[in-house]
Amino acid sequence: QVQLVESGGGLVQAGGSLRLSCAASGRTLSSYNMAWFRQAPGKEREFAAVINWNGEYTYYAISVKGRFTISRDNAKNTVYLRMNSLKPEDTAVYYCAAADGLGSSLPTGAGRYDYWGQGTQVTVSS
Repeated sequence: QVQLVESGGGLVQAGGSLRLSCAASGRTLSSYNMAWFRQAPGKEREFAAVINWNGEYTYYAISVKGRFTISRDNAKNTVYLRMNSLKPEDTAVYYCAAADGLGSSLPTGAGRYDYWGQGTQVTVSS
């Protein structure tokens, strides 16, 4: 079992930045592909970014590409999401997710992920 705990969310003005963290326990994350999803009120959960097990490959949703950066530190068992140039439409609960055994595959569907955190709220004011 992998337990994931997100942190770093909060209230920020449009144009500001935040860095989310996802700390894992229970198992090392070094073999897991990791992703960030988000869910705004009244909307379905949507993919934001994914990184493969060793950090060599990343992929982003069009809506966040160029503004968000996903990274990982396997020694710290932690994944990050750096969010710059935030917009009010980025307001959502952000979740990290883990999937094992995918190699260099970078799935964007939530159903491909085995473990989820509880989420952290990000609110961007205009």
